[in-house]
Amino acid sequence: MSRFLLVVPPLTGHVNPVVGIARELTARGHEVAWTGSEAVLRPLLGPDEQVLGTGSRLFRAQGGHGLAALRSLWEGFIVPYARFTAKPLDGVVRAFRPDVLLVDQHTPAGALAAHRHGLRWASLAPGAMELGRPLRALPQVEAWMRGLLGDLWQRAGLPPEEFTDPRFSPDLVLALTGPALTGPAVFPAHFALVGPVLSERPADPGFPWERLDPGRRKVLVTMGTLAGDVGADFHARAARALELCGPGVQAVVAAPRELLPAVLPAGTVAVDRAPVVELMARGQLDAVLCHGGMNTVGEALVHGIPMVAAPIRHDQPFVAAQLVAAGAGLRVSFPRVTPQALAAALGTVLDGTAHQEAAVRVGTALRAGGGAARAADHLEELAAVGAGGGTRSTRFPMV
Repeated sequence: MSRFLLVVPPLTGHVNPVVGIARELTARGHEVAWTGSEAVLRPLLGPDEQVLGTGSRLFRAQGGHGLAALRSLWEGFIVPYARFTAKPLDGVVRAFRPDVLLVDQHTPAGALAAHRHGLRWASLAPGAMELGRPLRALPQVEAWMRGLLGDLWQRAGLPPEEFTDPRFSPDLVLALTGPALTGPAVFPAHFALVGPVLSERPADPGFPWERLDPGRRKVLVTMGTLAGDVGADFHARAARALELCGPGVQAVVAAPRELLPAVLPAGTVAVDRAPVVELMARGQLDAVLCHGGMNTVGEALVHGIPMVAAPIRHDQPFVAAQLVAAGAGLRVSFPRVTPQALAAALGTVLDGTAHQEAAVRVGTALRAGGGAARAADHLEELAAVGAGGGTRSTRFPMV
């Protein structure tokens, strides 16, 4: 049996995929502990998971578009969260004594702690921002990001000559995507593209299943948990677009009610949160209108559902571009798409067969990555190398 410590940010979209990996490791007899904000993790994980808290605090809301959003993410969350958790995380590692840490790329403090204690660690790439260097055309931006990480390394008191980009373990990088989306990009040998990790989530007894009309095609509208107030205008345009799609289309909208227009198309099912994976698994959805988040895209594709993506920020434009390149969906402009253009895009994926067939094909390929089971295989192999006293890898990641 090995001990695995999971280091994830207090963000639902980052926690959910790791749940499947944690359950797989636990089922194989390993001891698994989570670390981070217990106030956030506990409601997501339930009462039985081992959570070693690092404390909680509020961080600035992420906003903006493009490079402004990237700056907001790094300066408003990644860096301050790393500084806030560095000391308590060091204590967690000392107390739990893990064999391997699984570290989300947005929690670099986990990699710094692993390096300090001489422990093996695996990186988890939950999105496309750090895969394949999508920002290679902006070397100044890449240099700025490396500078922030170098400062964290220095603050941690680690030897500067040993600096390794904490987003990329030199031993194992688990990516929740696959070649069907990333295309011809070539990754180092220690990058494992395992595809989406789907995990069973708590049932939502309040979802009105009885309101779903079996005689109408259904479109799920979900713009993620970080859309905030910028989503209100988009939801108004989306409501009008769905009305233009005609009475044969029914919308399932997952968003806070204050972000939605007062009047919605007839039959719309509007809820704060929807059981997305269950809706997909039950075959209740014909298309998804989303922000292009890696989780939503992966979940839809493994269920063979085509999409229209309206990316807002961060890695979403890259994921949307991959979706379009794979033929499984269309991309529209989040701030500028008109209701008429959005209705046309939805009509294209609903009425034709090409995008649906591509979604099935891509989803099948993504499932072949192995998901949670294959991720657990890789983590077990990494733990076995550590238990055998093997030397640290000298491979350096693509940065």
